[in-house]
Amino acid sequence: MCTYSTEKVALARSSGKTRDGWAPMTEATVYYDHPVHAPDAHTVNIDFLAPERGPSARVAVELSLESARELLKALEVTVERAAEH
Repeated sequence: MCTYSTEKVALARSSGKTRDGWAPMTEATVYYDHPVHAPDAHTVNIDFLAPERGPSARVAVELSLESARELLKALEVTVERAAEH
């Protein structure tokens, strides 16, 4: 079931590779909804955006719940390790 919960995050000093090459990403949106391409009924979706560059400056990811949980764990470990340096 869709949660209709959407989280928006402002991004600083971040980049994503779009169809037109690398672009600064200034926003991220995270939500749980029906995917466009992934085979699950619902996925955790992350859109990385550079809205000032138009609709092609976007990187979209659709993750199963299991994959989203694993990615979250990996992000936490990586960020904590980086903070130690």
